[in-house]
Amino acid sequence: MNRTHEAAWTTFPSGSDEIRGYLALPSRDPGGVRPPVIVMAHENLGVTAHRERVTERFADEGFACLTVDLYSRIGGRPPQDYTTPEERRAKAFLAARDEQALPDLEAGLDHLAGRDDVDASRAAVVGFCLGGGLALAWATRTDRLACAVPLYGLPELPPAYSPTGRVRSRIAIAGGVRCPVQAHFGGADEVIPLDQAARLGDALKRSGQDTEIHVYDGAGHAYHDDTHPNHHPEAARLTWERTLAFLRKHL
Repeated sequence: MNRTHEAAWTTFPSGSDEIRGYLALPSRDPGGVRPPVIVMAHENLGVTAHRERVTERFADEGFACLTVDLYSRIGGRPPQDYTTPEERRAKAFLAARDEQALPDLEAGLDHLAGRDDVDASRAAVVGFCLGGGLALAWATRTDRLACAVPLYGLPELPPAYSPTGRVRSRIAIAGGVRCPVQAHFGGADEVIPLDQAARLGDALKRSGQDTEIHVYDGAGHAYHDDTHPNHHPEAARLTWERTLAFLRKHL
């Protein structure tokens, strides 16, 4: 689909803090129909150039998409004071913990609701990795979302990634999602054990919502990112098609 879009950084309040987000809007509908909205939750690398492009791709498909910068308070990047890759990931997750990040996503939706050029009564969340887990958690806490699409969100955060120092399980809360969920996982994900994805799927079914779990053979973690060594073109293409179909069904 070839559409034009407008994209720019915007700011909005979350509690007493000012948060920024990357907002892409589709071209205005000649009939005056306002587009539905997507709040996007980024991975632990923050709002990368790739994440900006995906924000714009959603706008080209007719959605207003706001990617909330969950690291706004610390300069727009995850913590840089690490010595190992595992320490980097742990600090990134802690800097965007649920207790802070979920209100930020909610604030992003509030910001969209205050605009007269989008329809925030039709809203979805899409999340990647860290943001995928946040999308699931948010879907258990609000009735403002029409659907949620997490991509390779960790079903269980290890203790080092959790502010409690204990495993933070998305599986334990998944039965309480209040909207349809479509989740995507790589079959060769080196971060997420397949049994966790399967248990998440079972838990989601207990919600009574329209839920789907898709696993892509041979795809590793972050397979949708075409700048990542794990990029899997076929899995990424199919994920995108399924995501768009799911969003259009529920929005």
